[in-house]
Amino acid sequence: MSTYAVVDPTTGETVKEYAALSDDELAAKLDRADAAYRTWGRTSSAAERATLLRNAAVLFVERREVLATIISREMGKPTNQGVLEVDFAAAIFEYYADHAEEFLADEPVPLAWGEGTAVIRRQPLGILLGVMPWNYPYYQVARFAAPNLMAGNTILLKHASQCPESAAAIEQLLLDAGFPTGAYENVYATYAQIDAVIADPRVAGVSVTGSEKAGAMVAATAGRHLKKAVLELGGSDPFILLSTDDLDAAVEAALGARFYDNAGQACNGAKRYIVIEELYDAFLEKVVSTLAELKPGAPAAENTVLGPVSSVGAAEGLEKLLNRAIEGGARVALGGTRDGSFFDPTVLVDIDPGNQAAKEEFFGPFAHVYRVSSEEEAIAVANDTPFGLGSYVFTTDPEQAQRIADRIEAGMVYVNVVGAEEPGLPFGGVKLSGFGRELGRFGAEEFVNRKLIRVGA
Repeated sequence: MSTYAVVDPTTGETVKEYAALSDDELAAKLDRADAAYRTWGRTSSAAERATLLRNAAVLFVERREVLATIISREMGKPTNQGVLEVDFAAAIFEYYADHAEEFLADEPVPLAWGEGTAVIRRQPLGILLGVMPWNYPYYQVARFAAPNLMAGNTILLKHASQCPESAAAIEQLLLDAGFPTGAYENVYATYAQIDAVIADPRVAGVSVTGSEKAGAMVAATAGRHLKKAVLELGGSDPFILLSTDDLDAAVEAALGARFYDNAGQACNGAKRYIVIEELYDAFLEKVVSTLAELKPGAPAAENTVLGPVSSVGAAEGLEKLLNRAIEGGARVALGGTRDGSFFDPTVLVDIDPGNQAAKEEFFGPFAHVYRVSSEEEAIAVANDTPFGLGSYVFTTDPEQAQRIADRIEAGMVYVNVVGAEEPGLPFGGVKLSGFGRELGRFGAEEFVNRKLIRVGA
């Protein structure tokens, strides 16, 4: 039986199974990707590739309803949120279309010694492998694929085993946009096959978005074969609230950074609310009263905000984490119950630093709320995690905001704003959240050969 299957998380029904690739089929895809790199990737211009990226952006928008319905079946995302995800993927493709010639232009290097010229020319590396997760099936792929197709790299994409339908839809969309066969190959591969792909000398690098366990496994293989890797892994992002002129707005921002998108299944969601003691009681009361009205609903319903988590197995895993947190002394201020793959919004308090829950990522509609007495304590609690992806700081003191932003151990800090991601802003983390960046110019620089060309007088 194939491990690639669409299993509706709301019912547990297996909608469709997809055959895994044989070794010969995978080898053929590698051959096509290599051929496309050596022809299209090395001979097409930045402007020509930009046209294809723009075509893809148009198709994402045109197919947004169909694409959103697919991922609703696969991983339970409310279709209204799925449409927004598709639109974001379209915006990423459009961004790299708009900036292709700028990002890939020769960059002169001033000479201190000698006569002549020196330039940096950005060229593709070859075939890249992407290992992508289920929580944002289009957005995650767009972050990896768009800048690398812009550069002329070709792509083998192993999507999550529960996202085979959306994986096939992306491949078809890019073919329909005009990309040649081999430029982007969807692969229903096993992890054993992935190791063989990374070992292939034609494969230049690998990008992984997923758990730290998956990232470590793939990075270890990449390291053995001296292949470049980019890792976008887990997160336990802090939401620090030290002062506000509008507590209701601050609470809405906190909930928006966690509960109002994808059932809390976002690596950069605000998972830990760290609140100054003067605001703590009122903040917690408003969070609990607001979330008490938020009930899980069917993904296809027009007004659903909170859908199921991605599977019954994922919900059971959350339940185990919750029970362990309670055994460690945490208290449930709200929620804590599930029905199949539907989990009620859950708020945990009184989490001791020694409680294992303080160091774990709860990937679902959960929030941990911490009381702190000072800016220093807020920073200490925020950094007391093995992860370092994103963070949020809310304060009315601009100087305080800058102090905290400087000291937070994270790849991203958002001050007095949530939901402010965009294609031009780099995305990535430190510590167990991985390394490397996606999006913006930094994302475009990860898998290119910055070749020096020095010409004498």
